[in-house]
Amino acid sequence: MTVASQKMSLEEYLNFDDGTDTRYELDNGELIVMPPESDLNQRIAIFLLVYFAKQGIPSHRLRVGAEIVVSSSRAGSRLPDLMVLSEELATALEGSSRSTIMMDMPPPLLVVEVVSPHQENRDYRYKRSEYAARRIPEYWIVDPIQQRVTVLEWVEGLYEEVVYTGENAIASPVLGVLELTASRLLQGR
Repeated sequence: MTVASQKMSLEEYLNFDDGTDTRYELDNGELIVMPPESDLNQRIAIFLLVYFAKQGIPSHRLRVGAEIVVSSSRAGSRLPDLMVLSEELATALEGSSRSTIMMDMPPPLLVVEVVSPHQENRDYRYKRSEYAARRIPEYWIVDPIQQRVTVLEWVEGLYEEVVYTGENAIASPVLGVLELTASRLLQGR
């Protein structure tokens, strides 16, 4: 749901405060209300956060609820479900008043989006091109609706994708082969 009829600049968005806890994304200058996540989507994101921590990724390099500024024809900012940061990016964010990855900062190593109903175009199409423009090395689209996990790897200017379903073990270009199947991840257990 779009909130403002007038387009916002990135600066206006970063300074916007409506006095509520409502979460927004900025999509081509339009303020978009982010509805609460489904229980399954939250379980998947938290499961993956805990899984990554158990794989040895330090907690200071894991983010839930952080936003990333993206390129669009006007101004854009996205709220991925989960991000894995490089040490350099984690250091750049230290002490920030807002957990926002700006354009002048290095990109996260891995961004995860869990698809919500009626939001498929955003995750498969729009965010894919926005994350590619940021040259994010790896982007996961976890789709409980289609029962698949798409892993996109940034290779020579484009994303190459591998789709995982069922009991196939997920291989991460950034993290290596994981002892995690698509089926287990999609259940969030």
